[in-house]
Amino acid sequence: MKCLMVFLMLVMLMALATALLATPTEEEVFIDGDDEDAQTDNFDASLLESEEVLPASLRGTGRFLAQTPRVTMTCNKYPRVCRAKGSPGPDCCKKKCVNVKTDRLNCGMCGKKCKYSEICCKGACVNPLSNKKHCGGCNIKCKKGSSCVYGMCSYA
Repeated sequence: MKCLMVFLMLVMLMALATALLATPTEEEVFIDGDDEDAQTDNFDASLLESEEVLPASLRGTGRFLAQTPRVTMTCNKYPRVCRAKGSPGPDCCKKKCVNVKTDRLNCGMCGKKCKYSEICCKGACVNPLSNKKHCGGCNIKCKKGSSCVYGMCSYA
């Protein structure tokens, strides 16, 4: 029984020692090289003391909250955003840049949706499976005398 008590006391002391050693008491700044080298590189050690030192641990604070919020420019306030290089389209519909000549959800004008089997070609909803002027895709015309069936000219 005495041996068990000594063992528990030893475990408690080791746990206490590791807890005390693991918690830092203050932040230390290490400078590589000698003090003479630091002076020759125009290093000002007083700057380290005057600046506020942030904790190295992120525990308790999230990095997400530390980020600055992004500012997004929507086309309803800035219509020129849609004309910029890399924009999905020159037109603004519901705060998004779109091309009303090719967008299925805004075909020809904002809010005009094409049916499931239709695509938007030149601002008009067409069925590429049966339309002679847009057979299989936009601006694919079938030759005279042939028909568009299943999106192919002169099928069978």
